Formats: sequence, structure tokens, C-alpha cells
Amino acid sequence: MRRITIDPITRLEGHGKIEIFLKDDGGVENVYFQVPELRGFEQFCVGRPVEELSQIVTKICGVCPGCHHMASGKAADAVYGVEPPPTAKKLRELFYMAHFVHSHIAHFYALAAPDFVVGPTADPSVRNIIGVIEKVGIPIGSEVIKQRRIAQEIQALLGGHQTHVVMNIPGGVRKGLTAEERDDVVKKAEGFVDFGKFSMNLFKDVVLGNKTYVDIILNGPYALKIHSMGLVDNNNHVNFYDGKVRVVDTEGKELFKYGPNEYLNYVAEHVEPWSYLKFPYLKTKGWKGFVEGQESGVYHATPLSRLNASDGMATPIAQEEYEFMYKTLGGKPVHNTLAMHWARLVELIYSAERCLELAKDPEIIGKDLRAPLDNVPSVGVGIVEAQRGTLTHHYWTDEKGIVTKVNIIVGTTNNNAPICMSIKKAAEGLITKDTEITEGILNMIEMAFRAYDPCFSCATHSLPRQMRMELVLKDSEGKTIRSIKRS
Repeated sequence: MRRITIDPITRLEGHGKIEIFLKDDGGVENVYFQVPELRGFEQFCVGRPVEELSQIVTKICGVCPGCHHMASGKAADAVYGVEPPPTAKKLRELFYMAHFVHSHIAHFYALAAPDFVVGPTADPSVRNIIGVIEKVGIPIGSEVIKQRRIAQEIQALLGGHQTHVVMNIPGGVRKGLTAEERDDVVKKAEGFVDFGKFSMNLFKDVVLGNKTYVDIILNGPYALKIHSMGLVDNNNHVNFYDGKVRVVDTEGKELFKYGPNEYLNYVAEHVEPWSYLKFPYLKTKGWKGFVEGQESGVYHATPLSRLNASDGMATPIAQEEYEFMYKTLGGKPVHNTLAMHWARLVELIYSAERCLELAKDPEIIGKDLRAPLDNVPSVGVGIVEAQRGTLTHHYWTDEKGIVTKVNIIVGTTNNNAPICMSIKKAAEGLITKDTEITEGILNMIEMAFRAYDPCFSCATHSLPRQMRMELVLKDSEGKTIRSIKRS
């Protein structure tokens, strides 16, 4: 048995590797996506005052600190049984829309675009953001950097810092917006909308205008028929900050919808011995392994799944692009993995439009920023949509608000099983007994993984008590000689 290792996987946040095992005839026997790193945030949040957690959890990841800050803030609200005033909620969402703009721009241009703008089998030395800029031109590259910077400026204005955010406190936010600051945000948000439309047109020209790329999306080994999860508002429209989690099946029919404090009734976590990353599944279906289909317990929580789980977008331009995407791809739901990049651009436009809506809302410069805390703290759950999927923070405290237990399920954790299944299908489709395995082939396997925009600093958590370690010694035929475990 031959083994091929992709280590490290490129263009992702964190560290991961892919192990491909080949049969004697050269076909794929099995593929493992492994996460060898470990983060312990669920453990060292214990013993802290709950109001500190929204600042602690921003250190989980430098790419999506705002997601953890928002989920944590909402969980702390729930711990105290308090609802923030309307102005505070709108300020939080305004910050969050800027956070989505900056992250989606980064993923599309720096992480995804090299595979399409430069080419999936291009030389690795040019298949990167520099190669993208060389293809599209320095003015466009400069605009990418400019719009990300502006989004970060809005986050710093509202959150105190674009990464180490200190915005949320139980029941509200620390500071508001002045009229002058609001006017500046309006101008910047108008630029986001224009740039979102530009990015979508670039995608249509470069990707949809290339028959080879379209064929890869539609007919390549990049499809997974599983259930879809996403946060929706009262109209079942996509919402990133507030609402209920909706899950639809492989045919697009609603399975269920739940509020934050109900998530344990619907989602459970499975553990495999070869990864520190857990495998969430739908309780109503049960864990049946890494299988597709209507009876599988596996679901995905991605930009594409959010669109699959919704009935539309809540802003006009994003709704037009939503309808065009599904019309082009043959209707809902869509199971083509690489279509996640397209869905992410629809979300970029929605984030920009919603940012502008909130900035123009008269209530955004209100002075009522925090509700009083009159209840004894207890247990609370906060859920938002992170860029990489549904994010759940669950806190337990004593009567003084000191944290006794934490559970965090992040977008990449939700997508762990789909990622494993997607890279295996890609490997099986790209590697046969007659295939010459090149760097380009391995990159195309990574493309299945990269579509999920995974974040491993967020996703990796300690198993109970201590790290599990296993050392496996195998002979030249792949047979295990000896195994040493620490459980």
C-alpha cells in the first residue's frame, strides 16, 4: 500500500494534513483529513467571569475574532436573561457585517482565486495572491487591500480594535456612534456595495466565462449530497447575526428549525481516534458514518448551505444574484462543492448591503446602549453565522457569573465530516491506476478542502481530561506492527 501525504495543506488558517492511501493497482483505498494541532479555550475559560469571555475568545483566531466575540456576547446576554436595546443590537450587527466583508474578500481573492484566476495546476510559485494580482492588475489588487482595510477600520471604530475586540458587554455594548462617525460609515459601506458587485462580475467573467472551470464545478469530483444548515430570520431569509437555525434535507425540504437554547436537541458530536477535531451530526438522523444521502446524519454549514437552507436574501442585489446562481445551477438545493465560492460572493454583496442599511438606520446613533442586569446568571447559548458556518457558544455559570463549563461548536467543526468526505471523493475522482500524481493533482484535491474556508484554530479542542496520543508503527505493506496509546 502506497501513502501520499499533503502536509501542510496550503491556503488555510491553522494546520492540517491529508493522508491518501492507495491500493496496489494505484486506485484510492482511503483518505484521512487530520488535524494535529490542539487549542484549549473551552478549558481555560472555566473559572473566569462570564463577562470576560467575549474578550478571551477573540484570541482563538486572528481571522474570525469578531464571530467569537458576537457569539460570546449573545451567550452572556442569555446567561443573564437580558435582551440588549435595539441600538446596541444594530451596532453589533453593523460591526459584524464589516467583519463578514473583510473575511469574504480575503478568502475569495487570497485563498480561492489562485485556483481559478491563475489555474488549478499552475506552478505553485505563481498560484498565490501575487499571481492573482499579476493576472487581474495592480489597480484591482490595490482595491482589494483598500476595501479590506476599510472594513477593518469600521470594526476598530465600533469594537475598539479590529482583532482584539472589546465591544460587547452583557446586555449591550460599551460605546455608540456619533452622527459624524455614522456618515463616514455610510460612505464606506457604499464602497463595499460597489466592490461586491465588481467581485461578482469578476467571478462571472473569469470563472463562469471559462468552460473548463464550469465543467470542473458541475462535472468534476466535487459534489456531496448531504443536509444543509443556516441561520434564518422570520421570513426564512439568510441572517448572520440573529434568528433560528434551519436545517433542510438533501431535497431542500425543512427538517427542523431551532433556537439557540435548543441546539442540544438536534446536534451531537462524534469522535474518531485519528483527529482532535470532532464530527457533529444530526441527532434526528443519528451517526451513520461518512455517508451521503437522505438518511445520513452528516450536514454542512457553509455559505452554500446557508443559501440552501434559506428562502432568499434580505437585500435586493444579493437576492438577484441568489436567484441567478440557482437558475444557472439548475435549482435548489445545490450540492456542488466548488459552488461555495459563488455563494460566498452572494453573501459578500448581502453583507455590504446590510452594512449600508444599518448605517443609514436613524436608531444606529441612539444613546440607549445597555439593558440592566437584574437576573441571577445561570446558563446561556449564543448562536451566529460565522463566515465558515454556524457558530454556537454555550456557557454554564454559578450564581456569581463565574464560568463552570464551556462548549463551542464552530463552523469548521460542523464541516469536519463533509470535508473528509469531499477530499476523499476528489481523490477517488482524480487518482486512478493510470494517473501520474503531480503537484497539480494534489492541489485539486486540496481545492475540495479549500472551498470550506476552514479555520483550525477555531475548531480544534481538547478531548476530556488530556490529549489522546497514538503512535502506530507499520511495516512496508501497511500492516500494524505495534501501537502505543495514551487515552
